[in-house]
Amino acid sequence: MEKAKIERINELARKSKTAQGLTAAEKDEQAALRKEYLAAIRASFKAQLDNIEIVD
Repeated sequence: MEKAKIERINELARKSKTAQGLTAAEKDEQAALRKEYLAAIRASFKAQLDNIEIVD
């Protein structure tokens, strides 16, 4: 995942914790970015598991 997208996720998370909160559009953007981030994490983990070789 691109560094800019991760920074945007963090920016939205910080903003959501303030009194100002997030707009509806920002909430939708945050949800989409989180979904994309989790998909990237899962793909990376699956690739690692696929490369594991068990030796007796």
